[in-house]
Amino acid sequence: MLDTQRRESQLKNDNQAAELNKYAATIGKLMKEGKKAEAEEAKIAVASLKESQKAIAEELARIETEIRNILLTIPNIPCDMVPEGKTAEDNVVEKTGGNMPQLPADALPHWDLAKKYNLIDFDLGVKITGAGFPVYIGKGARLQRALIQFFLDEAGKAGYLEVQPPYVVNEASGYGTGQLPDKEGQMYHCQLDNLYLIPTAEVPVTNIYRDVILNDSQLPIKNCAYSACFRREAGSYGKDVRGLNRLHQFDKVEIVRIEKPENSYSALEEMKDHVQGLLDKLGLPWHILRLCGGDMSFTSAITFDFEVYSAAQQRWLEVSSVSNFETYQANRLKCRYRGEDKKTRLCHTLNGSALALPRIMAALLENNQTAEGIVVPECLRRYTGFDIIA
Repeated sequence: MLDTQRRESQLKNDNQAAELNKYAATIGKLMKEGKKAEAEEAKIAVASLKESQKAIAEELARIETEIRNILLTIPNIPCDMVPEGKTAEDNVVEKTGGNMPQLPADALPHWDLAKKYNLIDFDLGVKITGAGFPVYIGKGARLQRALIQFFLDEAGKAGYLEVQPPYVVNEASGYGTGQLPDKEGQMYHCQLDNLYLIPTAEVPVTNIYRDVILNDSQLPIKNCAYSACFRREAGSYGKDVRGLNRLHQFDKVEIVRIEKPENSYSALEEMKDHVQGLLDKLGLPWHILRLCGGDMSFTSAITFDFEVYSAAQQRWLEVSSVSNFETYQANRLKCRYRGEDKKTRLCHTLNGSALALPRIMAALLENNQTAEGIVVPECLRRYTGFDIIA
């Protein structure tokens, strides 16, 4: 219905544009021949045509906006490898690694460890801002910074070019990567300037390539970025959101790739291997979930979640999602590349957390607690300057 209306309006618009071109040529000819009266009559007809064309153009714009708004509510189509299912219970454990720690019966959860060793002050964050905005202190802040630098350095070794993006984006960027209109209620909105605080560095980094036609030789593009992330989601009460389990502001290192379609799934495997390598170096027990269709994000064609085991809480905590969006984001972004045959094609976009810090920090504190203190993983010691928190 709407597409039929759009085609009809476009045809009327094109026909009237052609008529206007004819009149323009006719008026010039009449003026040269000295037929001023006839030229004036033609000008009156042109003015009437322009008014009619303006109304048609406005109707065409209205129809196109309505079509666009409908299209923006349609999610990506899951690829064939995505399991069927509606909820997280239908996700498939694809791979498991790392050794489960053996903790004493009196082992403490990370929020108690943070208080015992003066690493994180949750109450101070409530005073300054509100719940979900912790304050990292002393060795807690140093450990946080060590994780960020370690993740960035490892991404650099893997060939990712670091960028430092803005923490706020405009509406076009939100629509480009699919946060709008899907996650509008989960984002912090600066209404005066109509800007949004980023939920992940994926948004500004991927939007670097909005309205860009890349050369074949520029692909693949591999970027990484550290950023603070902001999410309004409140979640439920209780242990699931206690401490660092769910925050409104947290730190994360993101990896983003722009690929040719034929290479995107091998790139996805490389990204999964990269995240797995980080968790192995941190010495954390992990597993990889292949998400079912009902548990995937609006924009994803396929997603793999990495979870680490939090020994004191005796539960798995999500620390990374690695996704291939195929052409879904690229179509919204108009992110294309020009092949050797000079034709332009849509790119595939991918992104992954490498890694999100809060639950990594929670698992490190809990799993590495000993009678002497909390042991720092060897890979972080050159960044922290200490090997134990006592």
